[in-house]
Amino acid sequence: MSKTGSFLLSLAATLLLIFAMAVSYGPLPHPGPFFNPFSGFWANAETAPEFGELQINPGEVLEPVDVYYDERRVPHIFAQNDRDLYFAQGYVTAKDRLFQMELQTRAAGGHLAEWLGEGLVEYDRGQRRLGMVYGAEKAVEMMLANDTIRPVIDSFTEGVNTYINTLQYKNYPLEYKILNVAPSEWKPVKTALLLKYMTQMLAGRSDDVQTSNAMARLGEEFVDEYLSKRPELQVPVIPAETEWSFDPLETEAPDSLYHPSFTQEIQHYQPDRQNGSNNWVVDGTKTAGGYPVLSNDMHLAMNAPSIWYEIQLKTPDSNVYGVALMGAPAVIVGFNEYSAWGSTNTAADVMDWYEIEFQDENRTYYRYDGKWVPVTAREEIIHIKGSESLRDTVLYTHHGPVSVSGSATPTNSTLQRDHALRWIAHDASNELLAFYLLNRAKNVDDFKETFRYFQAPAQNMNYADTEGNIAMQTAGKLPLKWEYQGRTVGDGSDPLYDWQGFIPYEQNPASLNPEQGYLAAANQFPADPGYPYYLGESFAPYERSRRINDRLKEMENITVDDFRELQNDSYSYHAKNLLPVLLRAMENKELTDRELEVLENLGQWDYVNSGDEIEPSIFYYWWRGFYSEIWDDEYENSYPMQRPPRDRTLDMIMLEPGAPWFDNIHTEENETLEDLAESSFKNLFEIMESRFGEMGDLWKWGYVNNTHLNHLAQIPGLGIQNLFTDGGIESVNAIRGNTGPSWRMIVELDAGEVRGYGVYPGGQSGNPGSKTYDEFVETWRAGDLFSLLFLREKPDNTEKFPLRLRIE
Repeated sequence: MSKTGSFLLSLAATLLLIFAMAVSYGPLPHPGPFFNPFSGFWANAETAPEFGELQINPGEVLEPVDVYYDERRVPHIFAQNDRDLYFAQGYVTAKDRLFQMELQTRAAGGHLAEWLGEGLVEYDRGQRRLGMVYGAEKAVEMMLANDTIRPVIDSFTEGVNTYINTLQYKNYPLEYKILNVAPSEWKPVKTALLLKYMTQMLAGRSDDVQTSNAMARLGEEFVDEYLSKRPELQVPVIPAETEWSFDPLETEAPDSLYHPSFTQEIQHYQPDRQNGSNNWVVDGTKTAGGYPVLSNDMHLAMNAPSIWYEIQLKTPDSNVYGVALMGAPAVIVGFNEYSAWGSTNTAADVMDWYEIEFQDENRTYYRYDGKWVPVTAREEIIHIKGSESLRDTVLYTHHGPVSVSGSATPTNSTLQRDHALRWIAHDASNELLAFYLLNRAKNVDDFKETFRYFQAPAQNMNYADTEGNIAMQTAGKLPLKWEYQGRTVGDGSDPLYDWQGFIPYEQNPASLNPEQGYLAAANQFPADPGYPYYLGESFAPYERSRRINDRLKEMENITVDDFRELQNDSYSYHAKNLLPVLLRAMENKELTDRELEVLENLGQWDYVNSGDEIEPSIFYYWWRGFYSEIWDDEYENSYPMQRPPRDRTLDMIMLEPGAPWFDNIHTEENETLEDLAESSFKNLFEIMESRFGEMGDLWKWGYVNNTHLNHLAQIPGLGIQNLFTDGGIESVNAIRGNTGPSWRMIVELDAGEVRGYGVYPGGQSGNPGSKTYDEFVETWRAGDLFSLLFLREKPDNTEKFPLRLRIE
């Protein structure tokens, strides 16, 4: 059976399932139009991809625009001016990914109940109470006030709406038909919401409540030693020998630390703390070609369709290739004819909670600096499909929006106290200006100047150019804090707990052309302990950064293939350091023949998380059980409490084998590290057998790691399941479940011809009925890269461009 036929049968079965799940998906389409063979869901199956030339006459462009779609359906847009360029980008992006664009911005702004009904009301309420719409409104106001970005975002918006206006029910994207909704007009605020959504995904994490509770239960000394202390094996992003040649701004701390009450968790979406990205760059002294080579390996939640869209944007004044976000103009990560850049998350603490004291039950005034200060009330209207709209009043202090005690939160938890949120996403910002300038950067000065305009989410940006320069820049507005400020919930009435400004951009961590010849970031601490500002503590464990630095230090005559192999490196530094300790702990224990065989195999394992091997799975479950046996007894509490990270726990195991935390309080006898290692080893077999059956092929890491790409709207049957992969959360190739490398890119900065290579897990089309929906997935799974077709001029020979679009 053909792929299209299989898809239709699968889709038909999926639809029956969806109809059986009406409560989850809200009101469903009328079966007549939906099953109409000419205009219903059948019309979304592409029996053959588009070929030839298409022409549209929207009357919106100043001069004709030519779009050449290559064999992988990547659009190469040639325009004569910026206005037409971004109009065309909006049009072609909507043509391929309209549903994704709209769904993401609805999720960002809390507008899902309007499509999906009452089941999404609490999610929408949570997003509004986080201040997502509030922040987007402030951002779009700043963007539209900027003479450079206003025409860019207006043109992009016009392009999207021009495509929307061509649609009839027959050619609606499939998901609109399934959900029985219609596309809505695109507005600039939706682009702002998308950018704020990226801030939420990458800088929406806060451990304040959990750390406060841990401190209340286990003491400040425990928090200092096991939650805040920098792990021994950590390597900073900026080389440790870097001198900070500036006078840091001073901060004023309170005389004593505020101790908040125990608090139930403030429920909101938080980024996956196990997710990780990598970028690195080397100069010409370490490469076979004598020029810099840059790698970017952004790890995010992986969905179908992908978060990224590959594109080239060309005018007489600029020429850039890379990936764009669905709903924003410009290229976010990529390269031009002079330079290349990549991005990893910084993970600095830019989200702080404060306990608030209201004057009375009317909640119209709150205490601040010895006075009662008026609260601002903002009404949020949540439209609900099939029901009346909900009006929700959100209170704002000078910190930000308040989560009110006793009111419903997204999980119907009740807070002990009222909490206000100070978050960088609430501030007006214009990240589009940074990306617009970055797309045109010709040298390292342009690169550094670009990020004066970038606010959030803070990123470690790597850079290389054809002049031979390499650099790493921490980009973003970083709050000016005293040490440990924001580690725990703050006193909302004390001005000393407010952010005391921002670190000057010139004093953000940065490095240019270091003597070692390379720079690397993997979400670890941006700078060594000598850096004079406090940035927070939620940085990645040491394993990926140390592995990358170790490899780059020893590598010479580097080629693209060397970097491709490093992107796919599945070595586990965690296993290398921990497993020998666990194996020694098992010596002289009473073991079965099977247990002895497993230990022998683990002793011969090379610490590589290979999908074809069982050892990574066994080690993973042994570590999980061992970690739980160390800490679970200390954390039996109805309140959420922050736990020591993986690498700090490893420090304790290796350097403090007699630490009291190995003693399980639920046993009469004093337990030791060896006792916990033995019990967790014996328990892992029962756990794995219950999940994967008897020990055999299904214990292989490729199955246990469970890589999948769920459909963005979680519609059954439209995702991509059961991808057999290598890697793991502590490997450079940090694939785990549906998180992993969302865009792998390598760029050679050859002055004669800049060359790029890349891949993402998905395909250009957002239509599940198209062969281009998932055509990159196998290349990505196998760890290969495509050679990126970076055009300098319009092609004379169009054989490599099966589809061409002319906009006049």
